[in-house]
Amino acid sequence: MGDGPITFEISASSDDCGARAGSVTTPHGSFDTPAFMTVGTRASVKGLWSQVVADLGARIILANTYHLMLRPGAALIAEMGGLHAWSRWNRPILTDSGGYQVFSLTDLNEVHDDGVTFRSHLDGALIHLTPEVSIQAQNDLGADIIMAFDDCPPAPEDGGAAPSAGAVEDYRARVEQACDRTARWLERCRRAHRRDDQALFGIVQGGVDLEQRTRSVEQVCQHDLPGYAIGGVAVGEGFEGLRHAVEHTAPLLPEDRPRYLMGVGYERDILTAVRAGVDMFDCVLPTRHGRNANAFTPQGPLRLRNQRFARDASVLDPGCDCPACAGGYSRSYLRHLFQSGEMLGPILASAHNVRHFQRFLLDIRRAIVDNGWSLIRRRWPVLDAPT
Repeated sequence: MGDGPITFEISASSDDCGARAGSVTTPHGSFDTPAFMTVGTRASVKGLWSQVVADLGARIILANTYHLMLRPGAALIAEMGGLHAWSRWNRPILTDSGGYQVFSLTDLNEVHDDGVTFRSHLDGALIHLTPEVSIQAQNDLGADIIMAFDDCPPAPEDGGAAPSAGAVEDYRARVEQACDRTARWLERCRRAHRRDDQALFGIVQGGVDLEQRTRSVEQVCQHDLPGYAIGGVAVGEGFEGLRHAVEHTAPLLPEDRPRYLMGVGYERDILTAVRAGVDMFDCVLPTRHGRNANAFTPQGPLRLRNQRFARDASVLDPGCDCPACAGGYSRSYLRHLFQSGEMLGPILASAHNVRHFQRFLLDIRRAIVDNGWSLIRRRWPVLDAPT
């Protein structure tokens, strides 16, 4: 795919599943796919400055429109030269629309066909967020890839298990409403989008209702867009709900455009989605877990506050080349940092976790090229760990 604000090239496809390896080129550089986007919610990957994030292998980061439009304001960031110059990250950036945060973070929101009215979590101010407002903010922020404003319905209350007849009817009605509203809002986003150097992605909704997923794909893909996203699968539906939704939806999306699974996730989630044909991922897990003394390893997570690490001289992962592991910092020392409230603990753990996911995606890309899926399972036993 070419002739637009981004280009997408597929260089290899798996012989036994839908996985593909490729690259996306943007006005601020390229990144290989499948790609894990490190999240810098407020234009900052918490605890890590831009050069460190790049050195850890990240080639694209995600910033959040909701938080940035509230503080310091998208117009101010535009005045300061846009996200790239302001945050000193001269590589690709994706901004989400802010819709998910409105639905998940605000105490009061009223969803209607025009948009969403909510109270700011900062000062309680009443704010009206519409497709037009979201797109204007993202145009001001200046990311390479921007997301359409969508209506994200909640997961079934039972997490995707067989619900009662009444719950089925209510859930289906809400999902159908979200799909239709998302389609109408996408049309408004397209009309509001003013910059030809930014790629607007549409978002497919539908929850765990596969019929609604198909219908949403048809609605969203009526628009010829540079890329498409699968939304609404990191909202509590559980692994099986995610798997069914993604394996059904990804192959329905245009083959020559990047496919982005929003808000995912753990290693097993990512591998499942890659094999279904997804190209892009984002999640707050690496830095959120790092700040909370949890380190990812190929064998499974380490909870560093645990007493058993007090005299553990091992590094987090002997096979990792991050600053924590390559620098020889022991689990014992890292535990001490967290127990003592030293800021170095979250910094090192976050750096390790960011590198963990970049290494995981690097191995996945190699597996696609070499058709080496068995090697992935051997190198990353966490994929088969019980949950």
